[in-house]
Amino acid sequence: MRPTFSIIAFTVLSGIGYGAWFLFGLGAAIGPACSAGGLSGPSGATLTSCHAPFDSFAALLVASACVAVGLLCSLGHLGKPQRAWRAVSQWRTSWLSREGAIALLTFVPAAVLVVRYGLALQSPTDGVAVTELHRWNDASWDETGNRLLGGLVALGSLATVFCTANIYASLKPIRAWHERHVVPAYLLLGLYGGTLLLHATTTLSGATWHRDRLVLLVGTIALAAGCGWIKLRYWRSIDAQSSIAAGQATGLETLGVVRAFEAPHTEENYLLHEMGFMLARKHARALRRIALVAAFAVPALLAAVALALPAVQVAIAWLALASGLAGLFVERWLFFAEAKHAVTAYYRR
Repeated sequence: MRPTFSIIAFTVLSGIGYGAWFLFGLGAAIGPACSAGGLSGPSGATLTSCHAPFDSFAALLVASACVAVGLLCSLGHLGKPQRAWRAVSQWRTSWLSREGAIALLTFVPAAVLVVRYGLALQSPTDGVAVTELHRWNDASWDETGNRLLGGLVALGSLATVFCTANIYASLKPIRAWHERHVVPAYLLLGLYGGTLLLHATTTLSGATWHRDRLVLLVGTIALAAGCGWIKLRYWRSIDAQSSIAAGQATGLETLGVVRAFEAPHTEENYLLHEMGFMLARKHARALRRIALVAAFAVPALLAAVALALPAVQVAIAWLALASGLAGLFVERWLFFAEAKHAVTAYYRR
């Protein structure tokens, strides 16, 4: 398949955005841990400092931006973007429609969370500046709504990425996509990208949530190893696939050996342009190595350094995100470039 920037940007940016949303929503659903803050409100009530796991307003905003930009990129891939609303009408049979419907529904609790967390960052007393993204509040603060909204965001994010993966995994004519590693790879890569994004954006607040950062650093190493392993298994699987014969592509294999009498066209047509993209094997191998190193090896190594040297965590978090993002773009470009449609066998490619 011919890779286009819009579809690559959509799958990468929305994937890491939904991964960060999943972690943020999961933390909100778990609920906050509170401790006495030593501040008093206007009524004299003692205030407490509360934050849930992965509780970062900056991360929530950046993840929301990634999801929004990713979905806008997907519109650029449509022939007539003004008719995109029709894409959600076939949700009973189409994974694309299910993805669109769930993506729009997930925006609702995410937007409410943005508003609630934004309002909760207000200073409780005059002259008291809240420099960390903790919520300073009194005992009357209701966490039930945040737990419910967080659970909806986490479930919606997981379901959206699952639907995105199945858009490709359900296409039988493209054997590189109709493969058992595609769906788990999409889910793992989304969670991995979300972990990198969440760790980097939490540094914007200057907060010192050592427990959360420790979890994110260890998670980065573990997920990098898991993603690298599943991508190697995927590449090994598609390399082992035999080429599609003309008889298989046309459905005439039961009649004997199928050969083309002459070339179907004298010039390249739309099908060959979109479905017959050719990538040399030596280039594919080089790009696979680049993807493995940039997307997984470098961020995992940087996370290990951050565990040993906490003083350089901030710089390392952004370096890991930059390297991981670049590597994920290469990985996703390969995902499309190495996929061949069965129609190419008719053109003897």
